[in-house]
Amino acid sequence: MFEKHAAVFLYAVSPVHMGAGQAVGVIDNPIQRERHTGHPCFAGSGIKGAVRHGFEALGGDKSLMDRLFGPDAGSSDLHAGAVSFGDAQLVALPVRSLKGGYVYATCPQAISRAQRLLGLIGAKADWAVPTVAEGHCLLANANLLSGDKLHLEAFEYVAQEKDSAAVKAMGEDLATRALPDGSGYDFFRTKLKSDLIILSDTDFAYFAENAMLVEPHVCIDPDTGAAKGTGLFYTENLPPESLLVAPMLASQTRTGRKDDHAPAEVVMSQIKAVINGKLLQIGGDVTTGRGLVVAQVVEG
Repeated sequence: MFEKHAAVFLYAVSPVHMGAGQAVGVIDNPIQRERHTGHPCFAGSGIKGAVRHGFEALGGDKSLMDRLFGPDAGSSDLHAGAVSFGDAQLVALPVRSLKGGYVYATCPQAISRAQRLLGLIGAKADWAVPTVAEGHCLLANANLLSGDKLHLEAFEYVAQEKDSAAVKAMGEDLATRALPDGSGYDFFRTKLKSDLIILSDTDFAYFAENAMLVEPHVCIDPDTGAAKGTGLFYTENLPPESLLVAPMLASQTRTGRKDDHAPAEVVMSQIKAVINGKLLQIGGDVTTGRGLVVAQVVEG
């Protein structure tokens, strides 16, 4: 039984490839997606594995690893870990804009799911989630508009509200919760506050499916140093500046030893101290700088 709950916001600072492991379309290495929404996601098992892998490098005590995450398979002292991560769901997606470079796009569906998660862990978010018609948008920064239209990629959207109080409050709250303190994040906190926009669920789903970073790669022949004739493949990545949120749960330690017992509060504080505000590497292509995300823990 997990007694302590928190939410972990994951903010991408590089392209992230959490591979789906199978391909059914033209992209050879697609990213993980939710079946029912099609939104990009991170599997909780992948997040936990990445945190465990980088635990010591992030400043964690190596002696705590088995207690927190469970021992390696094949160990003579098997027991469950005391920390669990759920799947990370998409909150906001960077979309190229005619003005302002890019915006943080979201939709009522994504915002409502994040709001529900925060409420379940006791960190209630008092967001007034609006209704948005297809082909329209809500925003709080009229400087993003050309006339009354917002241009994203090759599409234009009519501003249903140009100075939405609901969007403004949502952006300010997300910027405070999801991004770490420090001058290095000042620009992004300010931009998230001003350039958050809300599209309809249908319009947002298009960008969640088609606004990813797709890169061609080739296999190199080690003998010639040239590309192999059939070595071309395409890899999909979640773009930098994407924001996701995942549940993090903690229980008392389950080693079964009285001299190694720690309550859920201690377990939560130990894992939070290691990952909060830190740069994690998740997913594949680590040798090419992919998978860098900043974690921000929000407790109830």
